[in-house]
Amino acid sequence: MLEIFSKSLKHRLALPLPGREAQLKMAHAERRLNLSRYKIPAEARPGSVLILLFEDEGTIKLPLIMRSDYDGVHSGQIGLPGGKFESEDADLQSTALRETEEEIGISKSDVSLIGRLTELYIPPSNFLVHPFVGTIPFKPEFVPDQNEVARIIELDLDTLMDENNISEKDIKLSTGITIRTPVFHFNNDTVWGATAMMLSEFKSVLFELGI
Repeated sequence: MLEIFSKSLKHRLALPLPGREAQLKMAHAERRLNLSRYKIPAEARPGSVLILLFEDEGTIKLPLIMRSDYDGVHSGQIGLPGGKFESEDADLQSTALRETEEEIGISKSDVSLIGRLTELYIPPSNFLVHPFVGTIPFKPEFVPDQNEVARIIELDLDTLMDENNISEKDIKLSTGITIRTPVFHFNNDTVWGATAMMLSEFKSVLFELGI
């Protein structure tokens, strides 16, 4: 199932992407209305994340991580495995693979990259994030990094595609400001912000494929 699906997905990802329009479906109103404030600065820090697809009993899933509490803007948030580009990384896809191995214990040699989504600038942390999509040919045994990952969430594509799992919620930022923003509700977990925006574009791609 995953092998056939990944071929279709790889072909679609090689075509023009849904891009910003799809991302902004899950952005809060202030960001949608003030795009000029979010021009990418020259000093933006490069990073990448990985949407890692695997099959589990006939269902295709991907892992999300709940980040551990720390002194930073993304403390305790749910995101995709990934992080900042380091000097030893050959390129940004190497960053995604390295960070995935470090954070959830998936060997980079087991992952086949099949494409990428549209990059997304994150103003609070000044990161320009490049999302990659990959597959692994077996159900992985996740080993979360005890310092960085509080919990791993296995999200199936049916749950991602269910429009009933989208609503709006008041979120209190690390700055103390509260914003009202679109969110995904996956069981008892809330996904918002940059991760929700990247998943929104991925969801648009999947919709085109009839998922």
